[in-house]
Amino acid sequence: MKKSTLFSGLGVGALGLGALYVATRPKPAPLPTVPSVDLARYAGKWYEIAAFPQRFEKGCHCTTAQYTLKEGYVEVRNSCRKNSPNGPLKETVGKAFPVEGSHNAKLKVQFFWPFKGDYWILSLAPDYSHVLVGAPDRQYLWILARTRHLDQTAYDQLVQDAQGLGFDTRKLRKADQRCPDR
Repeated sequence: MKKSTLFSGLGVGALGLGALYVATRPKPAPLPTVPSVDLARYAGKWYEIAAFPQRFEKGCHCTTAQYTLKEGYVEVRNSCRKNSPNGPLKETVGKAFPVEGSHNAKLKVQFFWPFKGDYWILSLAPDYSHVLVGAPDRQYLWILARTRHLDQTAYDQLVQDAQGLGFDTRKLRKADQRCPDR
């Protein structure tokens, strides 16, 4: 008996076992965000303290994000030093659009039209000194701070918050922020 015939009674058919795995994998719980974000206070420079590795940040050192309020959106200017703390500066500029009804806690970020990604603010210090940002599929996670370094207690709390939200924090990698001032 062929595999496709054997599994067709299970509803898998020609799709194979991968489809069975995807169909039975539990969906993650809904991801809560902070109640609201004051974008004027959120604007400014943020340093990447730790993040899930992403191909678009490969080779980056001293990664920062500069948020600037514009009419109807937030300009996002990401920058890093390529391949070393003294490497050439690489910048990417995009736009972030608040999601209606989210009180600015959920944004859609666009670097390349027509693609937009989720940017959800999951934990935010009352003084806007550090933040935990992620996506509902839990494939993206960033810990950002207003300074190049975050004290260990605050860092540990953000990691614990991320774990409680269902993120695999074993994937977190601390960022290199040893660059000369720019």
